Amino acid sequence: MGVQVVIGLGSNIKADVNIPKAISELKALGEVLKESEVLETKPIGITNQNDFSNSVVLMQVELLESNLKQALKRIEDKLGRDRSRPKFGPREIDLDIIVYDGVIVDDDYYSRDFLQKLVAQVWAKK
Repeated sequence: MGVQVVIGLGSNIKADVNIPKAISELKALGEVLKESEVLETKPIGITNQNDFSNSVVLMQVELLESNLKQALKRIEDKLGRDRSRPKFGPREIDLDIIVYDGVIVDDDYYSRDFLQKLVAQVWAKK
């Protein structure tokens, strides 16, 4: 049966290549049900870097939240994410679980308008 999840994607290094690659990789984890638009946003924290491209996908997966989190890290690594950079620094790809089984699990959702907008495009709260 599985659970529905919303995964956030962000990139400011070759985003036009890395976001589609990441979505392709996500399809190996489950069924992608919907994709949001891609929004351009200003960087948070470290502001002297390229703007970010952000989107979300709604998926059906058969993974526990902890296993999904590990799978997302493996995809980030495969696409060249450099974890030695600062937390809010440039990224090839950033993948986060925003909603897991109907519950918002990422606190950034509450403080980032663009995330709320993107999630609303793919997920209907019950």
